[in-house]
Amino acid sequence: MNSVGVDPVGMWTQASLPPAFSAEDLLAAIPRVRESVHVVRESERGRIGIGLQGDVRFGSLDGDGAYQWLATLPPLYPEWLGDRSFLEAHQVRFPYVSGAMANGIATARLVIAMARARMLAFFGAAGLAIERVAEAIDEIEAALEPGASWGSNLIHSPNDPQLENAIVDLYLRRGVHRVSASAFMQLTPAVVRYAASGLSIDGSGNVQRRNHVFAKISRPEVARHFLSPPPAEILHSLVDSGHLTAEEARLAAGLPIAEDVTVEADSGGHTDNQSLSALFPIILALRDELAARHQYLRPIRVGAAGGLGTPAAVAAAFGLGAAFVLTGSVNQSAVESGLSEAGKKLLAVAEISDVMMAPAADMFELGVDVQVLRRGTMFGVRARRLYELYRSYDSLEALPTKVRGELESKFFLATCDDIWAQTRRYFEAVDPAQIERAEREPKHRMALVFRWYLGRSSSWAIQGDSEHRIDYQIWCGPAMGAFNAWVAGSVLDAPEGREVVQIARNLIEGAAVITRSQQLRTYGVPVPAAAFQFRPRRLA
Repeated sequence: MNSVGVDPVGMWTQASLPPAFSAEDLLAAIPRVRESVHVVRESERGRIGIGLQGDVRFGSLDGDGAYQWLATLPPLYPEWLGDRSFLEAHQVRFPYVSGAMANGIATARLVIAMARARMLAFFGAAGLAIERVAEAIDEIEAALEPGASWGSNLIHSPNDPQLENAIVDLYLRRGVHRVSASAFMQLTPAVVRYAASGLSIDGSGNVQRRNHVFAKISRPEVARHFLSPPPAEILHSLVDSGHLTAEEARLAAGLPIAEDVTVEADSGGHTDNQSLSALFPIILALRDELAARHQYLRPIRVGAAGGLGTPAAVAAAFGLGAAFVLTGSVNQSAVESGLSEAGKKLLAVAEISDVMMAPAADMFELGVDVQVLRRGTMFGVRARRLYELYRSYDSLEALPTKVRGELESKFFLATCDDIWAQTRRYFEAVDPAQIERAEREPKHRMALVFRWYLGRSSSWAIQGDSEHRIDYQIWCGPAMGAFNAWVAGSVLDAPEGREVVQIARNLIEGAAVITRSQQLRTYGVPVPAAAFQFRPRRLA
């Protein structure tokens, strides 16, 4: 046994390319991940390096111009980093997903660009009117070939279950076969109906899914719901109401709601700020436990999201066992994103510490937070101030005169009465029950006025409203700062160069190079530190 614990298995003879031993030569050879690479050692000096191409022969340990052959690593394609069944199930080339950034920030244009590159993307339907979602579906379908893979968001709407049902109606009617199910704490009839609709048996006796749920989760108790078959009482009610056939319900009873689960760690927007390395193994173990208990015949794929702003982070996610990776914050700065140019410029200079938690517009009264950009905007600080006032006072009228004046002159740029009038008109059209409650409960009226600011602030960032620039709400996680540090001085540095497909290709290509670098290091190759710092470039 030699000093590095690896005995040679034979000899390697170079072809046209000499072996790489120096740091410079190794840095040139390691990124060629699509080729087999031979780990070789000089017989006299004992240096370990790598050889591309050439000839190997077993057994013999001598020969002119030959090197000791220690191992051969097969090609490592970026396409192969995740679970191959993910590519097959969704007919894509890469195990990479662009997430459903709400309010249309994940635009139809972004979805189209990713689908054309044979990568999966979800349209950001959350927060949009059904008519706007339908228009996006029209745009996507007109631009893509039939059968192209893409999806749209299905967000849990606890305060408006009719909206959740209406979105599912639209998706089923229009043939949207993939949804990113987000913000669910428990299963609803709507998400069960979507998952079970169209279940059938093929000629070989296998169950075929028409619709695929990608469940975004950050807690084991929520993951358990999606990794289990739907509750019998929900299935029975859907059959009784005519929303499912008896056969669909029967088949659904033996399948998990989702065969693709996305473990969301510390991310932009709604997040539990979990560590991916701590959370992911727990969800994997839960997946295996439930798969064995229910005797599922098909694999359940667990993907990773949150904090994935560099190739090293993506490689680490695949190293944890991720079937696919999903990115969010970094795509918000892409040219195809629906965020305004002013908002993208703010994101492009963010550092990893330039984020904070702030009250969420949709769950304000529950005290639920979202992670937002802090640098360049006062939204986070002001939103937290509004929640403190909500906790401390029972009505707008109870606010001290000075405080109310500050809100009107600095936060709202309008009087509270004007804001309430706007809010009243909105809810009269979409949910009159909110108005009735506000008239009975002054504290609820105050909450609706404060939620006006929280809701409008994201619209101001999307529209690029210059009057409210200091109040932009931009959902963002620390991955954005990591991404900016990685791309500094490269083709992806300037916002106008951040095409979503180039971001994706560089992240996953870099992850493959870093994975190969780590493989070679385990065989004793003196891999230079720079090999783990893949630099962005224009990729075909």
